[in-house]
Amino acid sequence: MPNAIRVRFAPAPTGYMHIGNAHTALFNWLFARSQGGSMVLRVEDTDELRSTDEALGVIYEGLRWLGVDWDEGPDIGGPYGPYVQSERLDIYQAYVQRLIDARQAYECFCTPEELEEQRELMRARGIPPKYDGRCRDLSQEDKQRLRAEGREPCIRLRVKETGKTIINDIIQGQVVYDNALIGDPVIVKTSGYPTYHLAVVVDDHLMQITHVIRAVEHLPNTQIHLQLQEALDIKPPQYAHLPLILGEDRTKLSKRHGAVAVTDYAEQGFLPEAMFNFLALLGWSPGSEEEILSRQEILDRFSLEACSSSPSVFDVEKATWMNGEYITNADAQHVADLVLPLLQEEGLIEQDLTPQRRQWLVKVVDLMKSRVKLLSTFSSWARYFFTDDFEYENRARRQWLNDSQTPAKLETLADRLEALSEWSADTIETTVRGLAEQMDIKAAEVIHPCRAAVTGTTIGPSLFHLMELLEQSDVVARLRRAAQLSAAGELAPTDQEDTPSGPAT
Repeated sequence: MPNAIRVRFAPAPTGYMHIGNAHTALFNWLFARSQGGSMVLRVEDTDELRSTDEALGVIYEGLRWLGVDWDEGPDIGGPYGPYVQSERLDIYQAYVQRLIDARQAYECFCTPEELEEQRELMRARGIPPKYDGRCRDLSQEDKQRLRAEGREPCIRLRVKETGKTIINDIIQGQVVYDNALIGDPVIVKTSGYPTYHLAVVVDDHLMQITHVIRAVEHLPNTQIHLQLQEALDIKPPQYAHLPLILGEDRTKLSKRHGAVAVTDYAEQGFLPEAMFNFLALLGWSPGSEEEILSRQEILDRFSLEACSSSPSVFDVEKATWMNGEYITNADAQHVADLVLPLLQEEGLIEQDLTPQRRQWLVKVVDLMKSRVKLLSTFSSWARYFFTDDFEYENRARRQWLNDSQTPAKLETLADRLEALSEWSADTIETTVRGLAEQMDIKAAEVIHPCRAAVTGTTIGPSLFHLMELLEQSDVVARLRRAAQLSAAGELAPTDQEDTPSGPAT
């Protein structure tokens, strides 16, 4: 086995790529890249009934979005291919025959019904259910008779019945299993397809994988893999089992916790660099209290020894906060590229932008990005930049637009703003504050009704700078509209709850 570090991410293309898959892929990538090693992508499609090309495409999409690349794989090849298990069946068959010839494996003719009956009997007796080994020593006559009945055998590994299997895990430490509690596992199904146990052991060996980094749920499988490696005279790789990822209720992360597919988070408006940062901190410590770390900073500090064996909690609120930090610090041009298709999809901005219109959009994004935590909410929080069709929030109605003095303030302000020959944040501010001074009231008593009339909200970025980005005529029209609606009593608070149009405060 070479000295160079070689790891693999080996997903099964049977569904969406969930956060646990992404976490495993990321930690394999971090270890390989931090050690100057190689990352292998291997597709474990031995579940022939559930594996699909569509699911494989989702895996590729999720990895690429997260920024996890690979050095060998089905799409780019490599020296140890093929990298899809269904294309390696003849390879597995040779290893199975070695096991059978050495009496380390045997044919099992038990039907699913008989196996379930065995398990029920063991449960009734208070015994942990496992295969009872009834086919271990069948004679040739027995096998011929069972075949004549139309039964197709699977192949089982003959595991040790006494002693202990010891796993020295980089993250979990030493884990000991009692061999007497292990039933002989199936390594080849009746269909002829290998099970996970056989395929993963053979592939890791032939692809010269030095470190197997996977979820802790696979730790019990490792006792079987070590015995299988011993039976085949294969040197085991080093194992590192990552901790569980729990939902906020401290149960295993699942669909009931909301979006758990990587692509779901992309659609919700998470930046890949933010999700990369967040996932890296689940079960790994950078050695400081820092939480916002660049990809390079994470790579420079990463080690398996700094990983925790304790479960980590996928805190959506914290992930959202972190995403907001990344959006705030991102280049406005980049964020504009990301939000543009979302705005176009909702019909808020034209499909073909002129250079001037795009420059305007970048200014809007630059003003708003520190207040947006998810890209998907940009179109609602910044709606008033793109259309006059927005709702007046209840708090805006209650605090400012339902006051008897509001219509006069807004009409007077509209007149003065309409008369401006220069439309800039400075001239707008001077006009607003000048009106307040003339009316002998606090500036806030003009600023807040103005914001409510122009945006429908009570919170947002600098009022004068956001008004500068709106057309002068649109601002005047919005002020007059709100004044008329307020005077007619049509802006009284409603019973309807506000739909958030700005970041939580």
